[in-house]
Amino acid sequence: MSIIKIETAQAPVAIGPYSQAIKAGNFLYCSGQVPLVPGTGELVVGGIEEQTKQSLENLQHVLSEAGGDFNSVVKTTIYLVDLGDFSVVNDIYASYCGEIAPARATVQVAALPKGALVEIDAVAYLE
Repeated sequence: MSIIKIETAQAPVAIGPYSQAIKAGNFLYCSGQVPLVPGTGELVVGGIEEQTKQSLENLQHVLSEAGGDFNSVVKTTIYLVDLGDFSVVNDIYASYCGEIAPARATVQVAALPKGALVEIDAVAYLE
């Protein structure tokens, strides 16, 4: 099995010692995407709605670089600073889901990098 680093300028560069994604066989393991604007590395302006959309857009670009899309995603984890944002995030997330919504966990965390309100990671299966 080969292991391949996936990297795209369409998503923020990793802000630590990790890759945007790793392809191992047919599986793609996408690191968590916080709502940073590609190119600037700055947090997107706005609240939970804007941050959720930016995180999902970043994730979409990583999936695309590997030859996948949200229809390829089999599992996600959403990290929220405030579970009170769950319904807003859930509605936006649903608009990005593929034909079959992936398995998912959503957890509340004490803090996220750069003061983000949301982070989303994914595992995809690529044929």
